[in-house]
Amino acid sequence: MTNFKKQINLSIQIPMNKLLLSLWGIILCSPASAQEVPEYTKTVDGVIQTLYASISGEKGEPRHWEAYDQLFIPEARLIPTGNQENGQKMYKVYSPDEYKEDTNQFLVENGFYEEEIFRVTESYGPVTHLFSTYISKRSKSDPEPYNRGINSIQLYYDGERYWVVSIFWGHEPDNSPIPEQYLPN
Repeated sequence: MTNFKKQINLSIQIPMNKLLLSLWGIILCSPASAQEVPEYTKTVDGVIQTLYASISGEKGEPRHWEAYDQLFIPEARLIPTGNQENGQKMYKVYSPDEYKEDTNQFLVENGFYEEEIFRVTESYGPVTHLFSTYISKRSKSDPEPYNRGINSIQLYYDGERYWVVSIFWGHEPDNSPIPEQYLPN
């Protein structure tokens, strides 16, 4: 019986060793980009700067969707708010891909720059929340913004990098200016 057990153990170990070698081969032969964490995702500043830069550009310029795609968890949501033509409040929920599909043509055809002008950040453990006040322009060279508002951004830190979980935002309506505490001094 002892020889029988040894034969069974050897027959199990050999395929397991081959399986482990195969898995290591797959891991080692994977593209470096799949294993590397983008540098800009290692800090809150890097994520926020990349977020704004990825959707910004002059009229006719493609957006930086490759960098944008690296920012979000798979289940992330982008939720703009506003008013309908009849004055009713509204919101719309997008996945990051749906947002790209819905806005890319508009952003490229019209030109669009969004820039953070002030930020309030709060963190606890892996959770970071930002109120990021922004201005919007059609061209970077425009002297004045045509719009401003606040992005409420939730980030998750996994120990190596930050991920965008959600962005919930509202443009500043004429009848409700952004409070001073969310504006630069």
